[in-house]
Amino acid sequence: MEVGLFFGSFNPVHVGHMIIANFIVQKTELKQLWMVISPQSPFKKKASLANDHDRLHLVSLAIGDNPNIRPSNIEFGLPQPSYTIDTLTYLKEKYPDINFSLIMGGDNLASFHKWKNYEWILKNHNIYVYKRPNYELGDLQNHEKVTILEAPMMHISASYIRNEIKEGRSIRYLVPDTVYEYLDNSHLYK
Repeated sequence: MEVGLFFGSFNPVHVGHMIIANFIVQKTELKQLWMVISPQSPFKKKASLANDHDRLHLVSLAIGDNPNIRPSNIEFGLPQPSYTIDTLTYLKEKYPDINFSLIMGGDNLASFHKWKNYEWILKNHNIYVYKRPNYELGDLQNHEKVTILEAPMMHISASYIRNEIKEGRSIRYLVPDTVYEYLDNSHLYK
């Protein structure tokens, strides 16, 4: 089985994330996609993140009953910060019959050479890259394991959404309805 791994802090998950996830399962041979909530990326500060389980819950709400997309807390029990190579190694041991591919934005591909053991990842895993506005794809865009996708893009960021919440403005339509309802009735990001 082929499974795509869409890593992110999802802090919070928004419609842009969900459009990309749905695009991947509709337009590639990856018929299942796991949205992997990262407790801490080596490139982000943990203090700026909502609680891991709150973010997992929001991703679950966003996915709803879509059988092709599922939330994953696989990194919650792994050492932090979360390195993709460690997660892939763990997943291969746990699920030996699954071939895992990575889903990433073009901004990540340009800096992929800075990732821990990036050469091994490239050798052993396919990478699906959705373009991001104003980012160059870098030297790896023509690598045989890299597929560049023209996914629909939205100019939405989780930091923008967090700021809107903090300022008391509505985030309706920026996040899935179920996520909006939950956040509107909670103290997250306020």
